[in-house]
Amino acid sequence: MIHLQQAPQPSPEPVGIAQKLCQSLEDDIVTGVLVPGARLEETQLAKRFGVSRTPVREALQLLTATELAEKIPNRGVYVSLATPERLTAMFESMAELEATCGRLAAKRMTSGERHALEELHHELAHAMRSGDSPAYESQNREFHNAIYAGTHNDVLVEVTQAVRRRVAPFRRVQFNSLPRLASSHEEHQGIVDAILRGDHKAAEELLYAHIMSVHDVSQEYLATLRAESDHRALLIAK
Repeated sequence: MIHLQQAPQPSPEPVGIAQKLCQSLEDDIVTGVLVPGARLEETQLAKRFGVSRTPVREALQLLTATELAEKIPNRGVYVSLATPERLTAMFESMAELEATCGRLAAKRMTSGERHALEELHHELAHAMRSGDSPAYESQNREFHNAIYAGTHNDVLVEVTQAVRRRVAPFRRVQFNSLPRLASSHEEHQGIVDAILRGDHKAAEELLYAHIMSVHDVSQEYLATLRAESDHRALLIAK
């Protein structure tokens, strides 16, 4: 009897260095470590991550494809500065997606998921009362992620999180204001109440308003960043 040897199965390829660097830079942008308008200099990044410039260059190409960074001719790669019109479009898109998530979550969340959302809301109250902005920002992400998960729609979750990451560098300015934390928590209360009682229409409307409530302050932040960027460009041109 002839025994045929089975060909060895190729081992799964590890995630490339460039992809890992891109993910790290994405996280830094979303969490505010790298602010919009900051320059992403290859040599400095290569030194920071302990790699050559080649994977850094590849990572920056991947990052520009996500729109979190942009390549400016004769100047280099920078964390993206949206135009006012683009920022409004992103806010509107995010508000519509979050509203849809709220509507579906109010219909589909299990009793356990509703209880977990209520617990997250109580944790946010503690962070708000103690003025702990970093904790509030982190728990706020968990709060919204819980609503996304409550839709039981993986495609919607993926799309909503992608848009949220794109808007995050501009929205996070709200967490610098303690009065805004109080307003945010009050808005959350209405959202939680609507979801708990299964009022999908109210959840939808409240989440849309919640996202758009920081549109104006985010536009003001963008205007400041763009002015600083223009000033730097003038200094470089001299």
